[in-house]
Amino acid sequence: MTLSACGLICDDCEFFNVTCTGCHLVKGQTFWAKEMMPGKVCPLYDCSVNTKYFKDCGDCPELPCKLFVEMKDPNSTEEEHKAGLVRRVDSLKKS
Repeated sequence: MTLSACGLICDDCEFFNVTCTGCHLVKGQTFWAKEMMPGKVCPLYDCSVNTKYFKDCGDCPELPCKLFVEMKDPNSTEEEHKAGLVRRVDSLKKS
């Protein structure tokens, strides 16, 4: 199982091994981050790995922080987002 820095299970993503090989291999420069983020890097990857030198967000004592909670897939409902946060935190704490 490939886990992203923010706890998403890469293997479950339709883009994994198509347009993305996982945030760790591309150093946070995922296809969507290159298109949508000013720094071309996922803000969660940038914070946890590049700035705080953690393996992922799971190593951060502030998990789930404000940034983690606010980064929402625009295609998901609020309920889906909240359920996803719980799953992601759980995955990160188990890794």
